[in-house]
This record gives sequence, C-alpha cells and structure tokens, in this order.
Amino acid sequence: MLGPPYERQTIDLGTDDEGPVVATLVRRRAERPTGRAVLYVHGFVDYFFQTHLADFYAERGWDFYALDLRKYGRSLLPHQTPNFCRDLSDYFPELDAATKIIRDEDGHDTLLAMGHSTGGLIISLWAHARRDAGGVDGLVLNSPFFDINAPWLIRRPLAAAVSRLGRRAPHRILPFGLGTVYGESLHADHRGEWTYDLAWKPLAGFPVRAGWLAAIRTAQRQLRAGLDIPVPVLLACSTRSFRGTRWHDSAALADAVLDVEHMVRWAPRLGRHVTVARFDGGKHDLVLSGPAVREQVFTEVGRWAEAFLGAGPTRLAAAEPTEVQAPVTGTPTDSESPTPTALPTT
Repeated sequence: MLGPPYERQTIDLGTDDEGPVVATLVRRRAERPTGRAVLYVHGFVDYFFQTHLADFYAERGWDFYALDLRKYGRSLLPHQTPNFCRDLSDYFPELDAATKIIRDEDGHDTLLAMGHSTGGLIISLWAHARRDAGGVDGLVLNSPFFDINAPWLIRRPLAAAVSRLGRRAPHRILPFGLGTVYGESLHADHRGEWTYDLAWKPLAGFPVRAGWLAAIRTAQRQLRAGLDIPVPVLLACSTRSFRGTRWHDSAALADAVLDVEHMVRWAPRLGRHVTVARFDGGKHDLVLSGPAVREQVFTEVGRWAEAFLGAGPTRLAAAEPTEVQAPVTGTPTDSESPTPTALPTT
C-alpha cells in the first residue's frame, strides 16, 4: 500500500469464533541502524496511514513500527466483523508478538509504545498487565479513550445496560455511532487534508456493537480502579471538545470524538509518573491537527522522548510517588479528579 521504505509482516493469531485471525506489523526503518524503536497502535475505526508520524521518528533515529490490530485495516478479513472484540485483552497476543519481533528479532533495546484513542486504552492495560516483563520503556497516549463522551447520568446507567446486553447479544448493533463531523474534518474529499481508505476508516465509522462497548466499559473500570504502569507516560490531548452533530468550523480545532476532561481526570490512575500535555486547536488524533498544532505536538513528544528514553530504558522505582506534571496550557480542576501526591512546577 505505502511502498518503500515501508515493509509489512503478517502475524498469525490462530482462529476465533469467526474463523482465522491475523494482525499486521508495518515497519519503517531509520536511515541508520538504531537500538530505539516505536510501536504505534491506532484507535477505533482506524488503521495506520499517518506516514508523517513515521517520518518524524525515523528522522530522529527511531525505527517505526505500526500494528494494525485484528479485524482492523490491513488485518480485516472478509469473514470478520470490523473492529469487533469481546475483551480488550484479546489484543494482547499481537502486542506481545510485535514486541518479540521488535526486540528479539530486530534487536532493539529501547521500545516506546504510542497509542491513539482506543489504542491508548489498550496499550495502557497491556503495559500494566506486562509490567514485570519489561516489554516497553515508555508510553505516549494520544487522546486516549478513558471514558464515554456523555453526561454522567447517561454513561453510568448506560454502562450497566450495555454490560447485560453485551453478554446476551454481543453483536447487537446499538442505536448510536460516531457521526461524520470528525471524519469530515480529516479527509481531503471533505474539509481535511488527509487521504486514507474510507473502506477501512469510514466517515461515520462502523456500527457500535454491544459486546465491543461492554469490553470498553470493563477496561475503563479497570483504569479508574488504578493501574501500575512502571514506565514514564506522556498523555497528550486537546484543550477542548466539540459536541455538535453537524459541521461547524470549531470542529477542526477541537476533539470532536471524546471529552478531553475525562483524559485529564483519569491520567493519575495510570502509574507513578505521568506527564500531561494539552494542545490548543488539537484534533482527536493530534498528529492529524493543523500544521502549526501538529508541529507543537511533535516538538513536545520529541522533547519528552529524549528526556526519558534518549539515554536508554527508564523504569521507575517502586517507591517513587505518582507525579503528574502540569500540562502545556494548564490543567482544569475537577471535583472528581484524584489528587496526585506530587505536582511539580514546569
């Protein structure tokens, strides 16, 4: 699809109740041999097409890998329900396999995992579950899916109802979806600047199914209970959300999918060292924001990665307290937010 210098490797994951299952690992090497690598994981209704992100890392001496998860993008097979899963831990085998390829077969000693939206939630749970295995040395979470974008009185009763339905009828299509506003803000055929495969990333998304949403809610409850990720984490998001169902120019300058305050609220539950950075004018996928904003995103991610991983792997001592650094544009207060034990100045 992408042509040189990109390569792809199919990961055989056996079978599930729909038949054969695969994942796809895409690789873009840096110009010179390096021991540092990035593993990128996309979000819901998504796949890897952000080649400028790969260029950013490769130009800085990092080999770049992107994983199209099972039933997404390059890994979606004709007999499969697009983007469906019953539990987010279903994705752990391909993350484990990708890590083995990157570390053992390709010989990298430093690995940064980067996840967008649902991918950010997935790699957070995975890093927690594999915390004693030394799989990754840092996480970058790009607008992670930490809560449903709805008022509390809707999302909490909804969670209970969806969990019951998810057990009885996991493939049942729910009467709501993503809408088209975010897709319009991205695709070059509409109001955006990016070209990608609309069969794999439709403007209105794929149907939301009860089993998938139940899996998301289970994962989010685990996050809220507190994770123990032993490596540095950078959580990046926009400064504002857009909640309209019809196009408005402000949708191009905000997160038009999730509530960014949820991300900030639950950030301290990730681990002992979390940095929060917020970007004015950022879209849901920050690296698809306008040129000026994504330049700020790349600058901040580059500085953070060099500070914590530039000299090699960094793992935090068990006794070190939770640290949430002040974001680029300030963190709003929230009565439901947990209080970190240390809040250093910037």
